Amino acid sequence: MPSNYQQWLQRDVQPEEKQQLTPQEKRKNWWHYYKWIVVGGVLVGGITLSLVLNAFGVGTVKPDYQIAYVGSSELPDDTVEALTAALEALGADLNGDGQVVVTLNQYCGSADEDDDTAAMKQYAAEVELIADINDCESYFFLLEDPETFQANYQVLAEADGSCPEETDYDWEDKVYLWSDCPVLDSLELGDYTESVLGETLTGESRDLLETLYFGRRCFYEENSNTVDNQEGCEALWELLTKGATR
Repeated sequence: MPSNYQQWLQRDVQPEEKQQLTPQEKRKNWWHYYKWIVVGGVLVGGITLSLVLNAFGVGTVKPDYQIAYVGSSELPDDTVEALTAALEALGADLNGDGQVVVTLNQYCGSADEDDDTAAMKQYAAEVELIADINDCESYFFLLEDPETFQANYQVLAEADGSCPEETDYDWEDKVYLWSDCPVLDSLELGDYTESVLGETLTGESRDLLETLYFGRRCFYEENSNTVDNQEGCEALWELLTKGATR
């Protein structure tokens, strides 16, 4: 009588019949093994496409005018929206896209604060402002402290638009107080509402702007960059400062 081992060797082994999957089961099986590869590919492709489109400016609205606001705290959204809308009504379509767009870039932070978060915010604002100046993004400046600004960057233009001498750090003759500009001071900007530390604050937007200073940048000869549509920006400057006094 053959042993159990011999019986196992002599067993009648039939090849296992390969299971036939339905098309639906095949798709489900494929998705089970490859779904994360597909998801990863879609994400990478989307990010790459977004970077390419941004690099070529596709799908983005390019502003006709840009203003750099430099202060200790950001202006309320209501004030920014009212101001840009009012200036858009006075401006022109410089880039030919069928609309007039004014952008206010805010670079805010106080160097007097000791809080680490505030210090980081101040540093980030300075880096962004330097990038704005180097890339010639903003033509107009709205300043809380023009003296410090000019001492640090020396880019405020003379009355005729030229650049100051290397040793000239004066600022009084290069900016206008907002309230001393009849056109700016007459803008209807309405009220603002903002929440600060859980407290709701309201007021007139005009009150926030009337103590600020309005200036424009100059372009040194060694800097080959200029803002887009510089002539159009100069025309708006002349309009906004018409009748202004220092």
